[in-house]
Amino acid sequence: MALECADFYDAELARHNRHLGAAARVAIRDRVLDIGCGAGQTTREAARVAVDGEVVGVDTSDEMLEVARRRCTEDGLRNVAFEQGDAQSHPFPAASFDLCISRFGVMFFADPAAAFANIGRAMRPGARLAWMVWQSQERNEWSGAIRQALNPQSMPSGEVPMAFSLGDPAVAADLLSAAGFMSIDFTEVHEPVFYGPNADAAFDAVSRFQMVKEALARATEPPAKVSQRLRDMLEAHMTTEGVLFDSRAWLITARRANG
Repeated sequence: MALECADFYDAELARHNRHLGAAARVAIRDRVLDIGCGAGQTTREAARVAVDGEVVGVDTSDEMLEVARRRCTEDGLRNVAFEQGDAQSHPFPAASFDLCISRFGVMFFADPAAAFANIGRAMRPGARLAWMVWQSQERNEWSGAIRQALNPQSMPSGEVPMAFSLGDPAVAADLLSAAGFMSIDFTEVHEPVFYGPNADAAFDAVSRFQMVKEALARATEPPAKVSQRLRDMLEAHMTTEGVLFDSRAWLITARRANG
């Protein structure tokens, strides 16, 4: 299951990944921290450039980290370490990293102020940051389309799901500034997310989403009816390049203050 999830997320975000890599500008001697590294695609890509440095990937999922470690071994990468933990409280060595990267891994902290401060303490003076986060929920078609397919009668609750908690640049900028970062910049990334080469593959992938499992479990109508509505929605998003959904993200770059 972890392997399937890893392959899905890497394919889903392939277009976004190119933007993050270009903004990160990993250097040959960089010591890089990858927050919410998952199965380690971004970690491995950084390690291939920072051949005289080191890359540390951190994630809460032991299953995904197992995949990450195995793939690093298969690729022969020796300048990578993976650590299981929550970056909000993980005991990072102080002033140790030149660059912090994250591909949609920094929106889920229970206490983002504490998390950003903890990450900030791990960065050297002048260290760089390149994070990708989702913009607001209403600007991400994939979220609304799935929720509507699961329950067409549902109304927006007004509550912001954690995935979109940094969608407001003012919120993210305030958190980063308080954590000691400066030169904070937001670049819009408007790329589709890829859910599979066809509707069947997309349906299999989406059916593993926790929100879909929960919706089917509590459905007041026959689950088969909900599943068919979900499949029809995915069919409607089929293109010549596969099942695609519009999405909007922010690419956040910043620099740790010098003192």
